[in-house]
Amino acid sequence: MILYPAIDLKDGQAVRLLRGEMEQATVFNDDPADQARVFVKAGAEWLHLVDLNGAFAGRPVNADAVEAILAACPGTPAQLGGGIRDMSTIEGWLEKGLARVILGTVAVEDPELVRAAARAFPGRIAVGIDARDGRVATRGWAEETEVEATDLARRFEDAGVAAIIYTDIDRDGAMGGPNVPATEALARAVGIPVIASGGVSSLADLIALRDTGVIAGAISGRALYDGKLDLREALAALA
Repeated sequence: MILYPAIDLKDGQAVRLLRGEMEQATVFNDDPADQARVFVKAGAEWLHLVDLNGAFAGRPVNADAVEAILAACPGTPAQLGGGIRDMSTIEGWLEKGLARVILGTVAVEDPELVRAAARAFPGRIAVGIDARDGRVATRGWAEETEVEATDLARRFEDAGVAAIIYTDIDRDGAMGGPNVPATEALARAVGIPVIASGGVSSLADLIALRDTGVIAGAISGRALYDGKLDLREALAALA
């Protein structure tokens, strides 16, 4: 199971939100590229990036910060979500060196774009499914839908997407542990690799996710910044 350290970008800074609320942002580093170097130096195999402003704006907003991270860590693959809603933006980010882009809102609103992108860029398109009480939320989690997370995942079963990033919004940034049962159920419902996000805050959380035997990865942010989770120790344990 791969551990993805998270760098959430707001106004050019590395922050963490509480349950997706933009006004509940804590700044952890004014220099996201420096934060990326810290994670890579500790042994991170991947970086998980989120353009929070972009998720609300529907277009890239923190492009300079993302490009600085890519330049600072050229040997470490990075995935990015937030505000990526058309093919030209997908192409642009992949050309700039991202290993993978994450499509969230458009997975609900324009699923054919996800399919087309997955065909055009095999292995480089992930679907972000963010849910409250099992129902998908879009546009920076500001809009709730009646779409069930598992139903949405199944729509892309044959699309060739590289991964599904499943976030339990109510767990995100709350340091209360991930929703292991829901994430495991989703992973068992589809053949697409599932990455857990939201609430991953301890070594025990990571072990619980790994021991399901079906979860491919986990994303952690606040716990790494707060020191509740030591990245080197966690990577060693998972190895």
